[in-house]
Amino acid sequence: MEHPILFISVILDWIGLPVPHGPIGATLLEKLCEPYLTYSWLVMAFLFVVPKLTLGKMEVIPGTGQNFWEVLIGGILDFFAEHMGRKQARMLFPLLATFFLYTLLANMIGLLPGFMSPTSSLNITIAMTIIVWIMHHVLGFRYHGLKYYKHFTGPIPLMAPFMIILELIGNFARLVSLSMRLFGNILAKEILLGVLFMLAGAFFAPLPILALGVLVSLIQAVVFVLLAVVYCVGAMEHAH
Repeated sequence: MEHPILFISVILDWIGLPVPHGPIGATLLEKLCEPYLTYSWLVMAFLFVVPKLTLGKMEVIPGTGQNFWEVLIGGILDFFAEHMGRKQARMLFPLLATFFLYTLLANMIGLLPGFMSPTSSLNITIAMTIIVWIMHHVLGFRYHGLKYYKHFTGPIPLMAPFMIILELIGNFARLVSLSMRLFGNILAKEILLGVLFMLAGAFFAPLPILALGVLVSLIQAVVFVLLAVVYCVGAMEHAH
């Protein structure tokens, strides 16, 4: 849900770019300037610029910025390693860690008045889910070759036709469940905050919901990445 005044809309208007007045732009340029895209670019710019500014030059005795990023990156890597092993965690770390940091920041940016969460748009969450869905099947074929089909047939040959149908339905359902879960929770947070800001003012009344919004943002980022890890682990291990 967009706030009445979006920070990015003011910037777009100032530099002469079109500001969409609805959920879908009329022209190609308006579509590229839609809030969920512009705020997504803002989140990505933040993830590029802030680490560069805070990390600085790598030192043997780390400073505050280097300490923060070492603890954060090391903690995320250890979390992945617990679920898939150190070797696989290092292989998938760049993509999965980027997903986590992007999702976390994209969820939380909507807590600021004048901003919106890119993940409150189904376009963003379905795009992320498609990447995860394709990636875990690529890993399945990479680790097992054509024998990856055994993940869909089950252990009983007589039941294989039925198992294939059920497994395919369940597998394609991941596209819906993974994207809708993130989208639905963040959109609900945006709508609730928008209503409270209009009814109760922009100060003390919405504070409990803001605190809850931080918790929801963190939990949804963890859930999305954890499910991505589960899908990848299931594709890489042998069929049972």
